[in-house]
Amino acid sequence: MSVLIVDGREIEFEPPATIIEACNKAGVYLPHLCWRPDFSPHGSCRVCTVRANGREVAACITAAEDGMRVENTADDIVEKRKTLLSMLFVEGNHVCPACEKSGNCQLQAVAYYHGVTAPTLTYFYPPRPLDASHPDVVIDLNRCILCELCVRASRQSDGKNVFSIGGRGIDAHLVVNSETGRLGDSELDIDDRAAHICPVGAILPRRGAFQTPIGRRKYDIDPIDVAGDASEGET
Repeated sequence: MSVLIVDGREIEFEPPATIIEACNKAGVYLPHLCWRPDFSPHGSCRVCTVRANGREVAACITAAEDGMRVENTADDIVEKRKTLLSMLFVEGNHVCPACEKSGNCQLQAVAYYHGVTAPTLTYFYPPRPLDASHPDVVIDLNRCILCELCVRASRQSDGKNVFSIGGRGIDAHLVVNSETGRLGDSELDIDDRAAHICPVGAILPRRGAFQTPIGRRKYDIDPIDVAGDASEGET
C-alpha cells in the first residue's frame, strides 16, 4: 500500500492509480468535469489541476506516487480553477436560469463550489446550432464544454462511434458521425450511455426536462462535494 499526502492528509492507495482515482476512492473531493472513473482519462478541461511535488498537473492523467505531496485547495490553485470555469462559461452560451439542466449541471455546481456566481470575463456569444432531428434526444451545442464524455461513452460503453470532435482552438466543436451530420441520422439510441452522460445541458433526452422541479434537484439540495457527480439520466 502506498500513501499520497493531499493538503496534509495521508491517503492510502494501491498502484497503479492516478491522483484523482486515489482521492475519489478515499472520499476526498477533487473538482473535475471531464473525468469519470470508468472511462479512459482525457485531461481536456484541466479543472482537476493540482500541485504535485511542486509541479502543476492534471490530476486525472497524473500517476499517484508513494510519498507524493499534493496541493488541492491552495489559494492560487483555486484561483486558476475559477478562471478556467469562467472561461468555460463565456466560451459558450450558458444561461443557467433558463437551462433544463440547472440544478443537475456539473459545470454550474463546480462553479458554485468555488464561489463563481457571476461572469468576470467578456462573453464570446458564438453562433452555435441546436440539433432536434432525433426523436428522443436534443443537442444544444451552445452548452457543450468539449469534455468528450459522450465521445468516450459512445466508443467505450455503447460500442458505437456516434460523436467526435472537429476543428481546433476556438473552432473546436462536437461532431455527429452520420452522413448528414444530423443526430437523427446517427446510430444513437435513447438507451445508449452517450445519451445521458453529458455533465451540462448539451445533450438532453426529450420529455423529461422538468419532471424534477428546479429547487429540488441534486445540486439544489447538496453541494457537489457532498452530492458527487451528476447522476446520468437526471435533467
